[in-house]
Amino acid sequence: MAQMTQMGEAPAEQGLPPWQFFLLCGMLAATSVVIVATGQSIANIIILSLTVVAASFVGLGAYRTLVPLVSAALGGGPTVTGGRTRAALEREKALALRSIKELEFDFAMGKMAQADFDEMSGRLRRRAMRIMQQLDANTGYRDQIEREVAALASAPEAPAPAGICPGCGTGNDTDARFCKQCGTSLVS
Repeated sequence: MAQMTQMGEAPAEQGLPPWQFFLLCGMLAATSVVIVATGQSIANIIILSLTVVAASFVGLGAYRTLVPLVSAALGGGPTVTGGRTRAALEREKALALRSIKELEFDFAMGKMAQADFDEMSGRLRRRAMRIMQQLDANTGYRDQIEREVAALASAPEAPAPAGICPGCGTGNDTDARFCKQCGTSLVS
């Protein structure tokens, strides 16, 4: 079931995927138009066939538009589990914050009335807050970061590499005996 069809849709449990069904219906209807239109010129038959196939694609478009409205799997918004969705939310947040700054600049320049500024600013701020709440709702990243920080904190400290002063952390030449910054002995 993990395979994808040619048009990027998941295979149906039984029967044809919708795009194949509409294409097949269009081809059958075009064939029947050719049979019925015997005696017409070739140009008329071709135009009629293409019109019928185009109508089947219009039907497919209508199907793809209406199915999400009646399907039972309606989500309450994007899930913030994949990096791609999180990146999209981050872009939307940056866009909302930039819009707020531009709105404040326009108001400061006297390009808009106070009432318009208040209404638009409130709308943009509510939108930015909703996006930030969606981003904060996913604690999966936060938990992972906290685990990594805890692992780093519990790891034993490695000895300072050669040339690094244990007192001040200054980088020195590898053959130096004393720190060039604080004078601490680098030889154990």
